[in-house]
Amino acid sequence: MAIAISFGDANYGLQAGIINGPVHAEFHPAPETPPNPSSTVPFRRDVDFVERGLILDQIHHKCATPGSWTALVGLGGVGKSQLAIEYTYRVRVRSPEIWVFWVHASNAARFEQSYRDIADSAKIPGRQNPKANIFKLLHDWLRDSQGRWILILDNLDDARFLVDAQVNGQSESDESWGASKPLRDYLPKSQNGVILITSRNREAALELVEQCDIIEVEPMDEVPSMALFKRKLENVEKKLGVEVDNKDLAELAAALEFMPLAIVQAAAYISERAPRCSVRQYLEQFRKSDRKRTTLLDHEGGWLRRDREAKNSIIIAWQISFNHIRQTRPSAADLLSLMSFFDRQGIPEALLKISTKQRDSQRYRKERDDGEWDDDDYSSQSSQGDEFEDDVVALDILPTLFPHAKLAITQQPKESYSLRDWASILYRTAWYAWEMGNGVEAEKMSFQAMKVRKKILGQEHEDTLSSMAMVGNQGRWDAAEELEVQVMETRKTKLGEDHPSTLTSMANLASTFWNQGRWDAAEELEVQVMETRKTKLGADHPSTLTSMANLASTLLNQGRWDAAEELFVQVMETSKTKLGADHPDTLASKANLASTYRNQGRWDAAEELDVQVMETRKTKLGADHPDTLISMANLASTLWSKGRWDAAEELFVQVMETNKLKLGVGHPSTLTSMANLASTYRNQGQWDAAEELEVQVMDTWKTKLGVDHPSTLTSMANLALTLWSQGRWDAAEELEVQVMETRKTKLGADHPDTLASMHNLSCTWKAIGRVTEAVRLMEECVQLQKRVLGVGHPHTLSSIKSLAKAKAKRNLLLSK
Repeated sequence: MAIAISFGDANYGLQAGIINGPVHAEFHPAPETPPNPSSTVPFRRDVDFVERGLILDQIHHKCATPGSWTALVGLGGVGKSQLAIEYTYRVRVRSPEIWVFWVHASNAARFEQSYRDIADSAKIPGRQNPKANIFKLLHDWLRDSQGRWILILDNLDDARFLVDAQVNGQSESDESWGASKPLRDYLPKSQNGVILITSRNREAALELVEQCDIIEVEPMDEVPSMALFKRKLENVEKKLGVEVDNKDLAELAAALEFMPLAIVQAAAYISERAPRCSVRQYLEQFRKSDRKRTTLLDHEGGWLRRDREAKNSIIIAWQISFNHIRQTRPSAADLLSLMSFFDRQGIPEALLKISTKQRDSQRYRKERDDGEWDDDDYSSQSSQGDEFEDDVVALDILPTLFPHAKLAITQQPKESYSLRDWASILYRTAWYAWEMGNGVEAEKMSFQAMKVRKKILGQEHEDTLSSMAMVGNQGRWDAAEELEVQVMETRKTKLGEDHPSTLTSMANLASTFWNQGRWDAAEELEVQVMETRKTKLGADHPSTLTSMANLASTLLNQGRWDAAEELFVQVMETSKTKLGADHPDTLASKANLASTYRNQGRWDAAEELDVQVMETRKTKLGADHPDTLISMANLASTLWSKGRWDAAEELFVQVMETNKLKLGVGHPSTLTSMANLASTYRNQGQWDAAEELEVQVMDTWKTKLGVDHPSTLTSMANLALTLWSQGRWDAAEELEVQVMETRKTKLGADHPDTLASMHNLSCTWKAIGRVTEAVRLMEECVQLQKRVLGVGHPHTLSSIKSLAKAKAKRNLLLSK
């Protein structure tokens, strides 16, 4: 018997008494009114958006083609999503009848949720059916739609979830899915719609679009990055009532590589902390260290139109990219990790290949130790044990490695065995920097290498001593002397007084004495080195001949030209016999002898030797070899001394231009040739040309070596001489005073260079009428020169002559 159940007037739906079979309830929702076209972009429009050249025009042009698929590809944080957002807002302003749908495409779950959100927004029939295939519903609706639409796939960095077959926990025969199709097949192809993709991964983008449909998104240029910074810091300027310094802003934008996310992040950091943090203070903190830079770039900045899963930190943005590479291609992640130790451009391919072999070799050794490999399986692999040292040695010959070495030495390892190799890189890079005239960098790196080697190897280790010698080679003569004495004494104790390394350290110390103008002390050591080498190696050994040439140079600076000439002739004749007339050492000895003749005023004899050396080097080494260029410069100096300034100028110009081309504008040899040419211009009365070159030389030395380095001071003295020749006494005096006082402090009051600057300043004072001061200064100069250089030295005689003229002028003025 059936029992009737009454639900009353307020109840609707399925009503049953006793049910003896299955119940089939179907879902029939009431019809919905189709909504007007709208946008599902989940971000507000950025009022601070800055135009970036023609890139938005490119997007508009690509997406204007019906049915087109386009991808924006670039690094994380470069602004791809921001461009897509701005594009959609501009489209909607111009054409409000267009649907704009935003899909979060970072993974399958978010992709599906975005499809469901779109279906709800567009009120697509059937979407509420729990058994419905939401992908097919949206695909069919878009395909059949009579209206226009734009579909944005944002953050599609990994396309595997789109191209792999999807089962989603259901059987492949489930009617809600039909066949197990990849999600890519549910992206509609329709003449009514276009698809715009943003991705950091070109390979992922190429799963959906052709190469020609990719738009590369690069970091901003300087102008738009500055505009973005200014807009984001507008409130800071209002708050503080001061305008942000554009120079500081430009420097910070460049330091941040003009990356939009990093710029917005930095602006947020500064804004949150103003006035305690300014642009300049942020920049100084950013440059402090890698650790501080990472901390700043890890800051979660505001004001960003980014996916909720995308952090507002450029460091995290890059980390996500790296993690993806590590998951999909571990070998590429290893290579990227290695490259992170290099400079950002110009990485030699050979280095990466060598390091890949090293990695494979290490993998082989580990797996062999684990018992997973037989030796025969790896028989084709060569040993890479010496590869690292080979790479480091290459720093001596490949300038392209220098920026990579500089970056590598910022990554100090902790393990002692790695630290030793790291110190070797420091030492060799310092050596290269010194050779290239980068004295500031060379001094810093060599000191750091010395410090590390002392700690891990000990004070007396040969590597430590080499580093100490390198530190002593940086133009800081007092510090150099102290270190070189330590090196010499240690080698005497450990190796013996006549060991080659001990003799080398003695020669280095003599060189420092020479640079200090302490020629008597230099001579004493050089005689010891020379005599010991004669005894141990023989009178005609190359090392003995080198020590004889060093002693001759010291005698030359003392004005003892006959003694210097005798030694140089002996060296030259012995080199001819032992090595040959065209051997590089023989040619060097000829050049030294020519220099002696030049100082003696024996111009013809000097010119004859200079021509011989130059022509032989041209034949043996080539016209653009550094040694050939030096011999050309020597000949030009001789011609200059003879008053043949046009011929000298022609040679100096040739040397300078070749040095620029072969070595670079900032190389010491190039700067020397520029100074020589300026000197020729000065003597020809071409003062503007001389001044232009000398200012360039001076500024370069200041940057590369520092304002108080001897080479910088020499360039300042040269410029002062040119100003003096033009009658610009005040400007000349200012420079000469600066040179003299700095030399007194750095080199000592009785250094020959200091005495030369005293002589020059005295002459300037005499020229501008400060005769009494000129006489007093020249008297002091003469007294010191007599003691340091000797009464008969040419410089002393020149000062005595100038003093007499100054006294005569003073007496004349007093008699009036």
